[in-house]
Amino acid sequence: MVNNLLLVVSALTLIVWTVQEVRGRRQLNDALSWCADHKKENNGESLLTQAMPGWWNSTTMFINLAWMAWFASVVLVKDGDFALVLVVITALAGLIALLDRLFFARRRTYLITEGNIAVYLKYTVKADYENLKAQLSEQLPIAENAKSFFPVLLVVLVLRSFVAEPFQIPSASMVPSLEVGDYILVNKFSYGLRLPVAGTKILEVGEPERGDVMVFFPPHDSRYFIKRVVGLPGDEIVYKDKALFINGKPMAQTLLAEVPPLNPRYEVISEDLAGREHLIHHELRVDRGDFREVVRPGHYFMMGDNRDNSSDSRIWGQVPESNIVGKAFAIWMHWRSVSELPSFDRVGTIR
Repeated sequence: MVNNLLLVVSALTLIVWTVQEVRGRRQLNDALSWCADHKKENNGESLLTQAMPGWWNSTTMFINLAWMAWFASVVLVKDGDFALVLVVITALAGLIALLDRLFFARRRTYLITEGNIAVYLKYTVKADYENLKAQLSEQLPIAENAKSFFPVLLVVLVLRSFVAEPFQIPSASMVPSLEVGDYILVNKFSYGLRLPVAGTKILEVGEPERGDVMVFFPPHDSRYFIKRVVGLPGDEIVYKDKALFINGKPMAQTLLAEVPPLNPRYEVISEDLAGREHLIHHELRVDRGDFREVVRPGHYFMMGDNRDNSSDSRIWGQVPESNIVGKAFAIWMHWRSVSELPSFDRVGTIR
């Protein structure tokens, strides 16, 4: 719904602005020509009031309300794809700015510098000529906003799509490595450069390694997930009695603590994932059962560090290479809710 509304509002914006420039400028030209032909004595303010099409402001207001309605739908429905939003809005702003520069700017300048209208403005509205000339040749609000925002949007799009992207951890599935409320940075080029929205890889850079903390789309959901890469293509994954075996080799586990000490509910364990050490949690009162699977070519087996409280490949299957988003590499802030102050105590690299 939210994405569809975005496309509709974007199309309406482009159509309304085009009509304003084509039909509106023609009406303005006709009004100024009439004043020139009849040698109307006007000051700049009264001439603008008389010549400017009255529907320009109302259509601009309509577009503003449409964008406000779309933003309200994002807040209320809490849906939508931010990558799609950024691509669509950047493309819309760029297209409007480009069309205005290539076609409409020249028409606006010609209107006030050539022919009988130019003579009329220069010699009849002498006192206000420069000010009037600037107002008649300026961009309409839609194009002005597009031109102002496009460079910023383009920079954000490039950085977010090909360099790094921020995420917030929404669940406890990666505790103790990542906590709910952690804000992390994801490297978007570690596993190859991909087109935004489409996800098509356009440049090979590297492949996921065992132990990486990776952001991806699971096969059953359109939302971002974050888990640890446990199995690479061709690996045999066995999970038995809460111990992990890869290709028949046990991943060494060292018990660090039982928490809380007097009535322990979970264990904090250091796991050596084939040379990559990291912390995991085991719930003492939970048994998720045993598991065995061979990772298919072009797929990855993902598991959460909170082993007994994680929805991962044991439930919804392996992650195809095309669903990869990037490698999580750093925590830059912790902010659990708006009722709390942000904290920077957890800032650092992700193990």
